[in-house]
Amino acid sequence: MSGASILKAVKPKRIQAADIQTAAGWGMVAFTGAVWVVQPFDWIKKTFIDKPEEAQ
Repeated sequence: MSGASILKAVKPKRIQAADIQTAAGWGMVAFTGAVWVVQPFDWIKKTFIDKPEEAQ
């Protein structure tokens, strides 16, 4: 009987919506942490915000 109870405890369960939401949340945390560590704000400013100088 104890073997059957162990198999019930180890048996994989279905993925639920809460699991997906949690994984997405941790992904956002990891992305935000990586951006915070690298801090590419000068590159973002030069690439997307500042207008390129016109060639004369």
